[in-house]
Amino acid sequence: MHLIGTHILKRMNPANAGLYCAWFGMLIYAGSNPIASLLVDVGSAHPLPSGQSAITLTNLLVFGSIISLAPMAFLFRSDLTRNNLERLSACNWRLLALSAVVSSALTPGLFFFALETSSVTNVMLIGRIEPPLFILIVTILFKEQFNVQAFKAGIFALCGAALIIGLKTTDTQSTFGMGELAAVGATLSYIASLLLARRALQTIPMGIYSIFRTIIGTVIYVAAVLLLRGPEEFQGALSPIFWKWIWVYAGLVLVLGQLVWFFALKHARTGEISLATSFSPLATIAFAALVLGEDPGRGLLPGGALILYAMYVGNQNAPIFRVLAKWWIKQTKFTPGELAEFLVPVAAARRVSPTT
Repeated sequence: MHLIGTHILKRMNPANAGLYCAWFGMLIYAGSNPIASLLVDVGSAHPLPSGQSAITLTNLLVFGSIISLAPMAFLFRSDLTRNNLERLSACNWRLLALSAVVSSALTPGLFFFALETSSVTNVMLIGRIEPPLFILIVTILFKEQFNVQAFKAGIFALCGAALIIGLKTTDTQSTFGMGELAAVGATLSYIASLLLARRALQTIPMGIYSIFRTIIGTVIYVAAVLLLRGPEEFQGALSPIFWKWIWVYAGLVLVLGQLVWFFALKHARTGEISLATSFSPLATIAFAALVLGEDPGRGLLPGGALILYAMYVGNQNAPIFRVLAKWWIKQTKFTPGELAEFLVPVAAARRVSPTT
């Protein structure tokens, strides 16, 4: 499988491959939270004698990261050479250590704290500041050309996410407390991890970066959890039900997700990464509906339309949009009544179709 994927990527233009990996990585990470929530629910159905869930987010992250080291070492074995390690300067090692702390320890720690002390709605909404803010930061710090289309797309996607979440929730609480502050910190930390990864992958082989970042970050995260919460947090690691399901999370999210996302960060353009992540709220809601059976609420249609419009605004020069625009211009124009009469039966047929 790895050889087939490598052969395909080599035959593709790196920029195009980076674009596809950005979208594929976004889909994996959009499904990661519903998958993790589903596994925690499974663990809650099999509680430990202390009453704690057999599967926790902390154990999924720590032991999933440890498990992912073996396949990553195999896939990146060509990078893990003595010559490559000796070429790394002291600056490279400092950058690698800093990236590990930010991306593998600080970001998940703040994110988990935000989820525990605030609503999922607030955390997700605050996180939507990331795409446009990411563009502003790389424009200022890295002197990249300001991508107006991608920035507008990020703003529209942010509005769409706010509309979906705002119309879905019935919670009127508007207090901006520690949970919301942690969500802001997690978002800023995530942006910093993206910037550090882009910088590091310019001079550090992907295999060395991914493996050593995982090792250093996991060690620091475990030390922080032991210091703040004690060893009881890892009780579920001895549960058979935990080891039955950890392989799903480790293989799909931590191994495959990291591989495609690292490749995207190395080859995709800033605007492409921002646009892909702007679509993540809609993808997350879709996965939550499929995996957890959650009702997206009445805000899905207007908010989803804004996110889809954001995709068009940020990538309207792409071939697929040009083809659709030319096709639409050639079509016979309908009155609103004729269009509604045509669309309603089609929508009804699609809902009852055995292939949907």
